[in-house]
Amino acid sequence: MLNLVRHGSPADRAPLVIAHGLFGSARNWGVIARRLSDTRQVIAVDMRNHGASPWSDSHGYGDMAEDLAGVITAEVAEAGGTGADVLGHSMGGKAAMVLALTRPDLVRRLVVADIAPVAYHHSQQPQIDAMRRVDPATVANRAEAEARMQAADPAIAAFLLQSLDMAERRWRLNVDVLEREMAGITGWPGTQGRFDGPTLFLSGAASDYIRAEHRPTIKAQFPQARFAKIPGAGHWLHAERPREFEAAVRTFLDAQVPGAAD
Repeated sequence: MLNLVRHGSPADRAPLVIAHGLFGSARNWGVIARRLSDTRQVIAVDMRNHGASPWSDSHGYGDMAEDLAGVITAEVAEAGGTGADVLGHSMGGKAAMVLALTRPDLVRRLVVADIAPVAYHHSQQPQIDAMRRVDPATVANRAEAEARMQAADPAIAAFLLQSLDMAERRWRLNVDVLEREMAGITGWPGTQGRFDGPTLFLSGAASDYIRAEHRPTIKAQFPQARFAKIPGAGHWLHAERPREFEAAVRTFLDAQVPGAAD
C-alpha cells in the first residue's frame, strides 16, 4: 500500500487523490492539497519508489495504476463510495491516465497536469547523476549536498534535496530502479481503452509537454477532454503558479456534469 498524506475529512463529495511526478512526493503538494481540502478530503500519495512508499523492482505505469486503484478501493469503494477524482502531474499524470483507461469505474473526474499520453525523448539522467554525486552517509548538511550535486539549475537541486533524508542518511528515492526504468517512465505504454468521464488537461503556457499535435491522440481516448493553460507557468505549473493552478482545478472539479450527480 502506498504511503498516504490525508488532508481534511471524508465528506459528501468524492475525495481527490493526487499523484505526484518523477522525483516528487506527497509533501510537495501540501499547500495545494490543504487548500482544496476545504470542501472534500484530499489524499496525496507517495508513488512507489518515492517518499515513504515501498520500493519495488518495477516502475511501470501498469504497476503505478494498480497502486492508485488499491488506494481508491481501500479509501473510497470500501466506504461505500463510487470512486474518486484523480489529479496527476507528469509521471503521476500518466499513471492516472492508465488508471482511468483500465479502471474507469474508480475515476469520476480526471485532471492531467502538463503531460500527454505519448512517449517523450528528453532525458532525466542529469538529475540521476546529480543525486549519485551525493553520498548521504558522508555529507554534513544540505548545503554540502547541494554543492556536490553540481546541478545546473539551483531550483532542480532544491527540489531533489527534498527527498534527501538527513536523519536516516539516505535518499527517499529508489534511484537504481528509477534510472533503470527511465525509458518507460518518459515513454508511454500504449494502454488501450477509453475514459468517458470529465477530463482536464492543464498545462503551463511556457511548457511544450502538451502540444497541438497531441490533441487528436488525447481526444481518441479521453473524448470529454478539455484543455487549459496557465500563463507564465512551465512544466512545474503547480509550484510556479500555485494559486492559478488551484483555481483552475477547483473550477473544473466544481463544474456540474450534465446528467450526473456529485
